[in-house]
Amino acid sequence: MEVCLIETLGERIRKLRKQQKLTLEALAGNDLTKGMLSLIENNKANPSMESLSYIAERLGVEVVELLEEVSTQELREVLDQAEKLYHTKFDEVTDEYEQLIALVEPYVPKLSQGYEAARLLEMYSRSLFRVKKEGWQTNSDKAASIYEEMNIIPRRVDIGIFRAMVKFTAHDYAGSLKIMLQERSEIEMNHAFIDPMTRIDLDYHEAILHYAVGDTESAKRVMENAIDFSKEKRVFYNIDSLYRLAAIHAMMSFDEEKTWFYSKKLELYGQFAEDEEAFFFTKFLKVHHLNSYKQAYGEALRFLKPYIKEHEKAKGHSPYLCLEKGKALHGLQRYDEALDSLEKVVIANYIHHPLDLSIFYEADAYIARCHLELGNKEEAIRYAEKALANISAMPHTPYKDFITETYKMITK
Repeated sequence: MEVCLIETLGERIRKLRKQQKLTLEALAGNDLTKGMLSLIENNKANPSMESLSYIAERLGVEVVELLEEVSTQELREVLDQAEKLYHTKFDEVTDEYEQLIALVEPYVPKLSQGYEAARLLEMYSRSLFRVKKEGWQTNSDKAASIYEEMNIIPRRVDIGIFRAMVKFTAHDYAGSLKIMLQERSEIEMNHAFIDPMTRIDLDYHEAILHYAVGDTESAKRVMENAIDFSKEKRVFYNIDSLYRLAAIHAMMSFDEEKTWFYSKKLELYGQFAEDEEAFFFTKFLKVHHLNSYKQAYGEALRFLKPYIKEHEKAKGHSPYLCLEKGKALHGLQRYDEALDSLEKVVIANYIHHPLDLSIFYEADAYIARCHLELGNKEEAIRYAEKALANISAMPHTPYKDFITETYKMITK
């Protein structure tokens, strides 16, 4: 990919002239000669302020735009390229972050003010983090400072959330929650008004982090407040994520009424927004409930069949389907088939929440149980130990109980 270099004064004048389809004679007019203008464009002569003002007027720009080492227009062009690279679909990313770093890096020393500078610094810092390079914190701080000065609160909040989620992806959940609460406190102290969408974003991330450290009461309070606020303000941003969280919490609390209440809400949202992910989650929730809470394995397997065929090639969906299929087959005492399905469960590298991880860690416990039933005691012990080691740092959930019970049963 061709990287655009920072322009000189002469290059900026030439670029603007050509963009406006002006000849040297046309831009020179009566106050400059064609030869002098050519020297200026080729950086062989420096124009006086009087000449620079004359050139700027004829180009229809402010003098400051010609004097800036990086023009606003140039930054906008770079920003457009950077946004396209940054928003590559997660499962399609190859070297887009490296390309973005190479694109933005020449400009970094000059990014000191304006939205374009802040947004480029923000994406640059996140790309550095994702490819495990140093310097992301410094550039993130610079971006946050510019957003603060410009009172662009949603983007400032997004940086705060990202800082917290850095700890989250390292599975330092307590550290992540601490940063999240500090960032929120600082932002709310400095800004009397936070728009509803941004407040809901803060609530959602705070709720999932309370869940991550096992503080279900705080998580439930923040989550329910966010849902009520969303209804009050008629702002349904992130409402699908909040409904997912509420449904999972209700199911783990053995509250069937609320489980299906929020599941239905999510289904209605999916119909309204034509959101395939919302539809898939409601189906997963039902089969998960049949397997883990009802032990209705035959019904779970019958319910699963059409969705396995529909989603078997979807990278994000396949692990969930293989897990639930394996659990149902284990419950039906079809152990070889169960093993075949459970061994296909691969936890994606973007999954970090303890609830999601705990659900997937159950796969090893079910594999251990299958091996025990098939007489493979050593394999059973190995998988039971693996499941217990993975779940030990996770907060208390029914999944942790199941894994612990499996380990005790097999090693007794």
